[in-house]
Amino acid sequence: MPRDTFGADYPFLASSERLSFSQMLKLASAFALLGVEKIRITGGEPLLRRGLESLIEQLAKLPTLTGKAMELALTTNGSLLGAKARSLRDAGLGRVTVSLDAVDYAVFRQMSDVDIPVSRILQGIETARAVGLDPIKVNTVVERGVNDGQILPLVRLFKGTGVAVRFIEYMDVGGAVEWSNAKVLTAREIRHIVESEFPLIPVAAAAQKGTAINYRHADGEGDVGFIASVSKPFCGSCSRARVSADGRFYSCLFATTGMDLTRWLADAAPVEQLAMAIRGQWIQRDDRYSELRSAQRRKGVGRVYPTVRMSLVGG
Repeated sequence: MPRDTFGADYPFLASSERLSFSQMLKLASAFALLGVEKIRITGGEPLLRRGLESLIEQLAKLPTLTGKAMELALTTNGSLLGAKARSLRDAGLGRVTVSLDAVDYAVFRQMSDVDIPVSRILQGIETARAVGLDPIKVNTVVERGVNDGQILPLVRLFKGTGVAVRFIEYMDVGGAVEWSNAKVLTAREIRHIVESEFPLIPVAAAAQKGTAINYRHADGEGDVGFIASVSKPFCGSCSRARVSADGRFYSCLFATTGMDLTRWLADAAPVEQLAMAIRGQWIQRDDRYSELRSAQRRKGVGRVYPTVRMSLVGG
């Protein structure tokens, strides 16, 4: 969220326009009726929301169709994690992902445009590990010529700690206004940089989960993942749905518009109707931006169309 875009006069979403915790719980209940067993709380920065622990406590009690406990995860920039980790764990949070693009402060400052000390984020990660928020993942977006020199330092730092580092190709999401193909360091290139110092062994295909292709250090000292969202898009296997803070449903990270769900979030509206609305939108989706972009990329064309900001729909 760069300062030159989100300055002091930027018209941020008013608190009255944001979903209440009761509305979020109703949304989660509707998704649970549709078979969802994993919920990720993201942002923006979710730890800025007061009383977040109470929401997590309620979400943790949601029944799933299979009878399993609802899996709860959270993505954060880590700045408040040290202070919140224990209360989050006690409320029912299962695991956490921390966004960290560099360990060098100058590079980190360039990538994030914030003055948060890297040491505070690292302390937050350590505290989360200590209280049992495990496994912990660190997500690093790699931009060629900016933080590609931080790949090996990050692997060195977390190797043997139980924290898995995942490197993500620089994507043209809505906020990346200066994105270009030339700034993309592919997952294959990133892996070769890691393997220049650390031998890796691919994790068996049957054990692969989520969007990352995971490798294990040859000496058994942890995992490293690579998300090839630009060079090898995976639209066809994507099963992620997103709901923004103002109640819009997005079936793709690269969507341009979202379906307004607020009409079904009124107290009188049955949760089953909300679930039907979500299902109807989901089954007719035809999102394949990354595949279209990949085809255009081979022709030397940049972004296919303007997309929604990641700060609105999360990662």
